[in-house]
Amino acid sequence: MPDAVVIGAGPNGLVAANLLADQGWTVEVLEAQDEPGGAVRSDRGVHPHYVSDLFSSFYPLTAASPVIRSLRLHEWGLRWSHAPAVVAHPLRDGRCAVLERDPGRTAEGLETFAPGDGAAWQGLYDLWERVGPDTLRALFTPFPPVRPGLRLAARLGAADGLRLARMGLLPARRLGEETFAGDGGRLLLAGSALHADLSPETALGGGFGWLMCMLGQSVGFPVPVGGAGALTDALARRLTDRGGTIRCGRRVTEVTVRDGRAHGVRTADGQTAAARRAVLADVPAPALYGGLVAWEHLPARLRDDMRRFQWDFGTVKVDWALDRPIPWASDGPARAGTVHLADGVDELTRFAAQIARGLVPDRPFLLLGQMTTADPTRSPDGTESAWAYTHVPRTVVGDAGPDRLTGAWTTGEQQRMADRVEAVVEAYAPGFRSAIHARRVLAPPTMEALDANLRGGAVNGGTSALHQQLVFRPVPGTGRPETPVRGLYLASASAHPGGGVHGAPGANAARAALRSSGASASALLAAGARLTRPARRR
Repeated sequence: MPDAVVIGAGPNGLVAANLLADQGWTVEVLEAQDEPGGAVRSDRGVHPHYVSDLFSSFYPLTAASPVIRSLRLHEWGLRWSHAPAVVAHPLRDGRCAVLERDPGRTAEGLETFAPGDGAAWQGLYDLWERVGPDTLRALFTPFPPVRPGLRLAARLGAADGLRLARMGLLPARRLGEETFAGDGGRLLLAGSALHADLSPETALGGGFGWLMCMLGQSVGFPVPVGGAGALTDALARRLTDRGGTIRCGRRVTEVTVRDGRAHGVRTADGQTAAARRAVLADVPAPALYGGLVAWEHLPARLRDDMRRFQWDFGTVKVDWALDRPIPWASDGPARAGTVHLADGVDELTRFAAQIARGLVPDRPFLLLGQMTTADPTRSPDGTESAWAYTHVPRTVVGDAGPDRLTGAWTTGEQQRMADRVEAVVEAYAPGFRSAIHARRVLAPPTMEALDANLRGGAVNGGTSALHQQLVFRPVPGTGRPETPVRGLYLASASAHPGGGVHGAPGANAARAALRSSGASASALLAAGARLTRPARRR
């Protein structure tokens, strides 16, 4: 009998399992799919000569995460690669805002949009250098983040602390208007906010956009050499080297509860897996409460809270094998790993408003990844492995475009949506379509079939909006991984601090399990402190 059973071998589940194994626990991870990784996987499904990331691709939050850094995954083969530039946001008039690796170069580029905007960008980065490390520590620890919060308060003082809090709560449009006179900086902030489901007018969007931009300046948007799956491989090898076990093709259907405590799980084939100390669930909150755990074991109020749980937007992703680089009309995008495509902040607002009304956008905002530009191992010389994704309503009531898309996402609807996505790229890169050698479409049902955590194509484990963050995530409570069932911990992106491949929900759940089992305070404060012992290299 293992000390812990972890449900799900996504990044949070694997991080949790590694931290428990580091403290001497025996750990068994059960994964429904035939391979580990969750939304951190890659394949050659578009073309045998091209590596394509199935879901996530760029990992600034991973590179910045104190949790994942402490795992020393380079000792298990993980290597990072960067594109020459981080993010580009071209406009149809030929201008282009570029987030460079060097903050000074970013500032120089933004100065061409309006005098003074370069200095304004440098001011945002100077603030990040003062508060960034403690901000990340506060973000990645259970709520309330006492120690990093106290350090921030001591560093800033009451007045500047309140100003920082206000800035974090601002919508991206408002923060951009307060900070920049021209379009460039505003585009970078608002486009970055829409990496989540935060429109330019949504509270918290400014703070999230600033966070993503500053991570781009401080750690870049790195990619694992060889594909996203290399990150999963390193986590899995590290776990097995420390005695953990990963069993794939084992879909958990029930958490077994007796006398208010989790004792293990039951799988779809009728087998049971008992846990001596804890069960950690890297599954969405709605799949756990009332799903894996029957309502009879849960407080009545939680059922009503789950009825109010809000998912983030659905997602449609198109992967391409291109026989040459994308022929961008302007210079900036060719150097960037990530490209945002929308003709201004107003266009972003229009896009988000259509989704809010249940309409499939007629001019979708695209996040586009140039993977060979970021990592030359992804495809043959002179070619490009690329993708673009866009958001769609979870419930489609109509199509803002001419294709009568209904949200059924039949094969025909998927192809018409992919054509719509390609039309947007073509507008910024004439001749793009002639470079397509092969393509693949991942619609919301496809994504969910490949990873049950991506319910309806939601990639964030629930909305990033303020009403479902901090003490409200996943429901009003404590913002912590403990659940109403003793010995059961929520370790997925539905828990604080939410989506992104940073491992914090998994780490928080592991540390809560250790704490409840009487682990020493010193061990908890450095759940990865023992990671420096000699490792078996692969």
